[in-house]
Amino acid sequence: MDGFAAVDFGFAREVLQRGIAALYLVAFVSTLNQFRPLLGERGLLPAPTLLDWLGDEPSRRRMLHPTLFLRIRYTDRRLAALCWCGIAIAGLLVLGIPQLAPPWVPMVAFLALWLGYMSVVSIGQTFYSFGWEMLLLEAGFLAAFLGSHDQPPPTVVIVLFWWLLFRVEFGAGMIKIRGGREWRDLTALMYHHETQPMPGPLSRQAHLLPRWFHRAEVVGNHVAQLVVPFFVFAPLLSIWVPGPVPQIVGTTAALVMIATQLWLVATGNFAWLNWVTIVIAFSAVGLPGVGAPAGDETDAPWPGIPLYWFVITSAVGLLVSALSWPALRNLFARRQLMNASFNRWQIANAYGAFGTVTKERIELVVEGSTDDDALLWREYEFKGKPGDVRRAPGQFAPYHLRLDWLMWFLPLGRSLDDWFTVFLLRLLEADAPTLALLRSDPFEGERPRWVRAVSYRYRFATRAERRAHGVRWMRTRQAVVLGPLGLR
Repeated sequence: MDGFAAVDFGFAREVLQRGIAALYLVAFVSTLNQFRPLLGERGLLPAPTLLDWLGDEPSRRRMLHPTLFLRIRYTDRRLAALCWCGIAIAGLLVLGIPQLAPPWVPMVAFLALWLGYMSVVSIGQTFYSFGWEMLLLEAGFLAAFLGSHDQPPPTVVIVLFWWLLFRVEFGAGMIKIRGGREWRDLTALMYHHETQPMPGPLSRQAHLLPRWFHRAEVVGNHVAQLVVPFFVFAPLLSIWVPGPVPQIVGTTAALVMIATQLWLVATGNFAWLNWVTIVIAFSAVGLPGVGAPAGDETDAPWPGIPLYWFVITSAVGLLVSALSWPALRNLFARRQLMNASFNRWQIANAYGAFGTVTKERIELVVEGSTDDDALLWREYEFKGKPGDVRRAPGQFAPYHLRLDWLMWFLPLGRSLDDWFTVFLLRLLEADAPTLALLRSDPFEGERPRWVRAVSYRYRFATRAERRAHGVRWMRTRQAVVLGPLGLR
């Protein structure tokens, strides 16, 4: 640190700018592929219906976060155009092209991504209600002020990334300690690998590890989330304390959190939650002389940083600091909010995940039949969620399979969501865009006569069951939850 210039964090800036841009690219690709069948003009929860309802009464508009579609009428083509623009801008940032220009150029590029994706999230309803949506938005907003290659990163923006990382990790740790007993008696990860929303290729192997290992996992998680985050602020001491020790402490803290996030990447599919946390954690990795100019040898308190950029980034620092009070208070509140936004622009949010862990896995299996008597039923296979007991879970993250994630939540609710009934209707119609969201259609584009939803209890097969039956899952049929349903 050199006053207002974070001269040792040029490499951190490279990772932040390119990494966040890459995740925006993934987010826009995911939206391009899935938004229209889920939320488009003929979607399961049509966004135009929501927008029309808001337009009937101007006062309702403040219920929604800012979106371009309050000013420009939504159409599926316009949604696709927005996604392609976002993909193009994100691709340029990944290549580092805007960063070669003056600092206002990457600022405009990142703010365009931020506003464009917020326009999508704001009308995404339950399919875009995940905490990592607002996390990506906040990270994109902060990335807009990291500057260009010909100057060191502003210290204030790097520190704001540390504050974001702290809220993500410490917030998640506090949610767990205050949440289910399983986090306090160290048993949470004896269940989590099996019951998480979308297991990955190594989830079964992780689940079958010894119980003592799972207890050690929980202890390691608590240390990484409740203790280590405080140390990311250590490099601030280098302003007053000479030598490399403060920077080494901050870098070590970041590497610990990166390692724990990589374990989560290896054992699950949490969209870009883990990846954006990894990218943000690199903000605390200081490497002297790598990736950023040291700045001009002047007596200015912001060496190498133009005056107008110093003013802009300082104003951003003051803005985020002012907006952070509710999030700071929430961290220590008795009734801590998880994944909450305290302002319309989704800056300085509260984060957290998995305050409780489910102890058994209930899956809704969707079946169809072409028989008039509904005697023979065949299953629809989803891309990510468990179905065929012989199929190994796939690795999809950081790509987000939104339908599969929402299917995991259905058995946890008191009643089935409205979108699910519409989903079954689309299957009865053999709607091609809806079928494209699935791994396979058992009827190859033909309309089924009936559809229904059946609940099963799933658990990972033991090593002996795997050898004997060649399966990765064992399942027990429970009940018909909905149906049979057919078209009149």
